Amino acid sequence: MRRQRSSGNGEVEDRRVRCAIYTRKSSEEGLDQEFNSLDAQRESAEAFIASQKAEGWTCLPERYDDGGFSGGSMERPALARLLRDIQSGGIDCVVVYKVDRLSRSLLDFSRIMETFENHGVSFVSVTQQFNTTHSMGRLTLNILLSFAQFEREIIGERIRDKVAAQKRKGKWAGGVPVLGYDVDRSGPSPRLVINAREAARARDIFALYLEKGSLQPVVSELARRGWVNKRRITRSGKKLGGRPFDRATLHVFLTNPILSGKIVHKGEVYEGEHEAIISQDLFDKVQAQLRLNSRTGGAEVRNKYGALLRGLLKCKGCGHAMTHTFSSGRKGRFYRYYRCVRSIKSGAHVCPSGTLPAAEIERVVVDEVRALANDKSLLTQVLNEAQAAIGTERTALETERGELQAELRRHHQELRRLVKDGRTDREATARVADLNERIRGGDQRLRELDARIAELERDRVTRAEAEAAFADFDGLWASLSPREQARMLNLLISAVEYDAKAGNVSVTFRPTSIASLARRRTEEAA
Repeated sequence: MRRQRSSGNGEVEDRRVRCAIYTRKSSEEGLDQEFNSLDAQRESAEAFIASQKAEGWTCLPERYDDGGFSGGSMERPALARLLRDIQSGGIDCVVVYKVDRLSRSLLDFSRIMETFENHGVSFVSVTQQFNTTHSMGRLTLNILLSFAQFEREIIGERIRDKVAAQKRKGKWAGGVPVLGYDVDRSGPSPRLVINAREAARARDIFALYLEKGSLQPVVSELARRGWVNKRRITRSGKKLGGRPFDRATLHVFLTNPILSGKIVHKGEVYEGEHEAIISQDLFDKVQAQLRLNSRTGGAEVRNKYGALLRGLLKCKGCGHAMTHTFSSGRKGRFYRYYRCVRSIKSGAHVCPSGTLPAAEIERVVVDEVRALANDKSLLTQVLNEAQAAIGTERTALETERGELQAELRRHHQELRRLVKDGRTDREATARVADLNERIRGGDQRLRELDARIAELERDRVTRAEAEAAFADFDGLWASLSPREQARMLNLLISAVEYDAKAGNVSVTFRPTSIASLARRRTEEAA
């Protein structure tokens, strides 16, 4: 391929053919080795160019290496540099090891060849022995490229079929892991394993949504707690995720069947081989609430005037919250009420509760709290409920602790294996750093769990401590401002239910509130 041109005196002089070598590899695996696939491709191309030295071929020193880039896309940095250098007139011939190294797409290849032809650049494949300066070479090139694209499509179909088969068997087929799970790659195939600390948060997020009833209050609460979505580290050590939840990402999280132990593929749900974090009953309740909100818009009725039972009072008949409202009468008199949110939205006929005079229902609840000091059976019932709630929370904490200990054992085993293998490549180094970080975080969470379990033990109160806590309730209540009274009720009570049919009110006390009040009384007495 020696090119000739006429000199000014009519003589013909030789022109050297400047050859650029382009190499590509689809995956990053093995690129950190001392001699990798890109080096092998370049070595073969350099040898071929050297064999054409008599024709005036010379190899340009510039390297055009695309490691970890698919041939099905034009978005490749080295390819972009190559095309720019061609357009600037610095290249006469492009040499590749194999035609599909340049592109696997017939359409993209046509665009590249158009650029080559516009700038008088030839194209040579080392292993397929052709060049594009002749019509037969161009025909051969198009045939080879058609087969390359056909091969690419066949590979894509095989991958899709493999993924579908994996998911039908309940296996994790790759992708971004969800909050609550890590990917265990120590076995023959990757699988999802529970991240104990994240799993506890996932359960809390589902419970929060059922408690709050809509997405935005949960988003606000998660922001207040500083909880973010899944953090992960790629094989190259790049940190991803860790962003705050918004309404969209929270909705995606709450509707992900993976958390309930399922795998979904094209609308079909299969039993997953991974362990569920969320029970199916809880998952179904959240989906029902989400569907309801999609019809009602999840509207939240706000009350800027405040009330003692705001956020506590619920209608037992329909399960909806009762919100504080008011009306003005003659002579500027002001009347306060509580009314079921459902009746506000859909009309009074859908809910039997009607409107409740605010002062009367608040007086009933305060009397219920006051009665704890004198009603022995009521105090016994409240103490039993508190102890049961403490027991439930402790069981959940111990479950998380067991999951976390199992997770830490897996991390230590993998860390020992990596150290034993003696690998020093970038992927192994990044994994070791990630494991050490996870172990430090796990140890810290274990200490937090142990501290919380010990705190729950301190929250167990005796009858004598409870009676002492409410001994002078009236004096304490009278000394508080309305805002402090509302805060105290929220401290002591988790829910107030009004049953319109039975005409009664039930109060549910927080499990740790009596212990807190008892400790406060003890400190004041001291």
